[in-house]
Amino acid sequence: MTGQVIEKNIYLQFNDFLSYLKDVKKSSDNTLQAYERDLSKFLEFARENSISSFEEVKVDTVARYKKHLADIGLSTSSVSRSLSALRSLFQYLLSSGTVEHNPAREIPNDKADKKGPQVLTAKEIELLLSQPSLNDLKGIRDKAMLELLYATGIKVTELINLNIDDVNLQLSFVRCVNKDKERFIPLYPLAVKSLLTYMEKARKILIIHMDEQSLFVNVSGERMTRQGFWKILKNYAQSAKIYKDITPHTLRHSFAAHLLENGADIHDIKEILGHSDISSTQRYAQFLKNKMKSSYMKYHPRA
Repeated sequence: MTGQVIEKNIYLQFNDFLSYLKDVKKSSDNTLQAYERDLSKFLEFARENSISSFEEVKVDTVARYKKHLADIGLSTSSVSRSLSALRSLFQYLLSSGTVEHNPAREIPNDKADKKGPQVLTAKEIELLLSQPSLNDLKGIRDKAMLELLYATGIKVTELINLNIDDVNLQLSFVRCVNKDKERFIPLYPLAVKSLLTYMEKARKILIIHMDEQSLFVNVSGERMTRQGFWKILKNYAQSAKIYKDITPHTLRHSFAAHLLENGADIHDIKEILGHSDISSTQRYAQFLKNKMKSSYMKYHPRA
């Protein structure tokens, strides 16, 4: 009976919040997925603790939930993100008159240690890019995606949104459109070769409809998804025995750090990455300074 009440109350209120984000706030699919992912942890916690509605949630409930997230191994930043999602949900419930206060506001986030961007070494990049097999269609496609991501530093959303007309292999560049802005990013020869192989040998077989515009498609012939690429990357990282916490953004970070490390102008990197503010790009310079200091302190005989 309790489970039925929880299903009726909490889940309906949760779905109302998602509908509000989608229909009123016009949130992106990525934002909706992030809220659903983070808040699902609280729904599970509510089920386990027989909480039938959000009206029952008090400050001590949120405090116990915060401790629960830490106990199951979530990082400080992940706990903070989940609490922020819960605060937003309660703010919506408060404005709609469902609850009388926002208990999540009483529980502060813990300060997370500031970490530099996760960057792969040049050797790790070579190892990762060598994983896809060129003996099958999927491997040819995956090789092209990984090469393109590291060649350009674009975001995974930008990667999967590329259309066939956004790539000019003759002039070796890719056109990246983001909202009302576009930028043209050069491609190194190996990336051009991988893309050419993919387009000539794999894509024309993978697509179902000849008028398909998506550059990268899945085995169903439809546009590649973020989740699909994420799984692909994780599998190759595992097969390469790279045990860092790799995400699609790791290749973007590595691209920027390696360019800067090899003498590229920081303003050029800013333009390639599409940063609106130079301060976003400068963190890579700070990362390299910290890396150099760490190496000095580790290897200098008197450090």
